[in-house]
Amino acid sequence: MAKQMRLGAAFAAVLAVAAPAWAEGESAATVVAKVNDTVITLGQMIALRESLPEQYRMLPDDVLFKGILDQLVQQEVLAQSAGDLTARDAANLENDRRGYLSGVAIGRIATAAVDDAALQKAYDEKFAAAEPQKEYSAAHILVETEAEAKELKTQLDGGADFAELARTKSLDTGSGAAGGELGWFGLGMMVKPFEDAVIAAAPGKVEGPIETQFGWHLVLVHETRVAEQPTLDEIREDLAAEIETAAIEAHIKGLADGAAIEKPGEGLDPALLKNTSLID
Repeated sequence: MAKQMRLGAAFAAVLAVAAPAWAEGESAATVVAKVNDTVITLGQMIALRESLPEQYRMLPDDVLFKGILDQLVQQEVLAQSAGDLTARDAANLENDRRGYLSGVAIGRIATAAVDDAALQKAYDEKFAAAEPQKEYSAAHILVETEAEAKELKTQLDGGADFAELARTKSLDTGSGAAGGELGWFGLGMMVKPFEDAVIAAAPGKVEGPIETQFGWHLVLVHETRVAEQPTLDEIREDLAAEIETAAIEAHIKGLADGAAIEKPGEGLDPALLKNTSLID
């Protein structure tokens, strides 16, 4: 038993020696390379890995480590050889810095703004007191002139098949191929004159002609129903986006209101934007 324990301890020691030593106190500041007086750090390597496309991040660790290290060294060698910066170079570097830092700030604002309580509050505000909404199942035929629409209406009143006329006559070839069917839709999804006609229509009766910017329509409402209220989970992403947008806009406004902002450039000729010789 004692012999087995000694063998086990020795085996564990071998594993410890062979294992990667990445838990020995490394940090983002750990130096992985030095080019003249400029150091390249482990943190910079990790950040570059995060920015790579997924197919590159799936490479074996040793291959990716060497590739990233070599790339950063090569970039640094080239950067040190660049010499004096032009006005364009300086402008791009500052724009990149500003854009990156503003993105960091926006990310933090968005993350802080969205939690379960905020989502529930936004959901309640949108739906808790909302009136039930109707949805409509309808079909239409779209033609170019009122005269064409009236002629088709006469045929329909005489017993012609709505779906067949839609397939052969409608300018809306998408719905026309389906016999004019538009499926179920709610308020706000159609242009106003068309929506008004749908709301006023008696199910099963062809209405029109109705003029919109697209032409002249004949409308057949099949049936109506009360729209089901979506669950919070179904619209979680949409609500989160709304919360994030509102939080970011409010935060930016607060920062701008508290900052000393001057815009002397507003009086300049806008055509100056095309004068690239200024940064050559």
